[in-house]
Amino acid sequence: MNLVAKRIGELGIALPHPAAPVANYVGFTRVGALLFVSGQLPFGPDGKISPSHVGKLGPHSSLEVASGAARLCAINLIAQAQAAIGDLDRVAQVVRLGGFFNVEARFDALSQAMNGASDLMAAAFAEQGRHARTAVGVSHLPFNALVEIEATFEIGA
Repeated sequence: MNLVAKRIGELGIALPHPAAPVANYVGFTRVGALLFVSGQLPFGPDGKISPSHVGKLGPHSSLEVASGAARLCAINLIAQAQAAIGDLDRVAQVVRLGGFFNVEARFDALSQAMNGASDLMAAAFAEQGRHARTAVGVSHLPFNALVEIEATFEIGA
C-alpha cells in the first residue's frame, strides 16, 4: 500500500467512485505535470448530498457543517486524482484549491470552513499537501450545495 493511501485509510476514509460529470465537462484533465480536477460537490459515500450540506451559509450557520462539507469535497477531489493517476504517491504537490461557498449575506468564516478541505489535504499528502487557495462566497451552486471545491495537483514521474 502506498503512503498516501495508508494515511487516508488511517483517517477512516474509503475513497468513493469518482462522481460522473453532470454537464459537458470532464472530471479531470492533465496538462504536462499539472492535473486539474473539476469542482467537486460534497457528495457522501452514497453519491448523494446530505440535506445538511445544501442551502446557503449565513451569519448563524454552523462552521462544523460547512467545514464538513468542504472535507467531503476534498475526499471527492482525491478520488478524482486517484482515477486520473492511479498511485496517489505520484502527487508531487497539491498546488491550489479553489473553494466556492453558497452564501446568503454574510458568512465571515469562509477561511475556517475551507480548512475542512485544506486540513485533509495536509493530512493525506503531508508536506506535499500544503497549498495555495482561494475561498469565496457565491450566490448559488449546483444542486444548491453548500460548497464546491476545485484543485490543481503537480504529478511526478
